[in-house]
Amino acid sequence: MIIEELGYPALLQRCKDMGFKVFESQDYDLNIIGIRNAEGTVNAFDDEMHVLYLKDGSWHHHCYKCTTDAGLHYLLNPFSRGTAIVVHDRQYRGVYKLGTHTGYKALSQQGNSIAVWRDRNKDNKHDYTGEIDEGYFGINIHRANKYKESSLVNNWSAGCQVIADPRDFDEFISLCEMQIERVGSNSFSYTLLFGF
Repeated sequence: MIIEELGYPALLQRCKDMGFKVFESQDYDLNIIGIRNAEGTVNAFDDEMHVLYLKDGSWHHHCYKCTTDAGLHYLLNPFSRGTAIVVHDRQYRGVYKLGTHTGYKALSQQGNSIAVWRDRNKDNKHDYTGEIDEGYFGINIHRANKYKESSLVNNWSAGCQVIADPRDFDEFISLCEMQIERVGSNSFSYTLLFGF
C-alpha cells in the first residue's frame, strides 16, 4: 500500500524525535521502519513495515502488513537459548544487506549486530522484557508463503521480520534493489518502534 504524504512524514519526525537517523540526503536512500502493534495478537500478521524514501524532492511511503514477532510454533518450541524477539524502540544501523533467506532474495543480517529478548517460558505470549542478547542471529526480513498472503505466522518466523503478502515482499525487494542501483549502497538500516 502506498501512503500519500503531504509535507514531512510524521513517522520520520517520530524517528528524529527519538534520536534516530533519517536518510534524506539523496533519492532512494531507504528508511525501513517496523512498527510493532502494542495491542497485537499472538500469531497474527498485525504489525507494519514502512519504507520511506525521497524521489525527485518528494517523499514516497509504502506500508506492508508483517509480523515483528515470532510465531506461536517457536513460542511453544523455543531454541535452547530461547526464541528471539527483536528489541523495539531501537535503530539498527547497517544491519542488513540484500542476500538470501532459504534460497530466495531477502534482506539478511550481514552487517551489524541486533538486540533480542529471549523468550523461553513456552507460553503463548511474547515477552518484551528481561536480559538483552546482542549479536548475529540470522534475524532477516523475508516473506511468508510465496504463493499467497498468509494470515497466521506459525513457523514463518522464529524472530525474523516477515512480510505477509508475497506481492508486497516483491515490491519491497525491488525498492532495495533500487537503492543499490541509485545510491550504490547494499547496506540497510532498520528501525523498530513500539505502537502506532
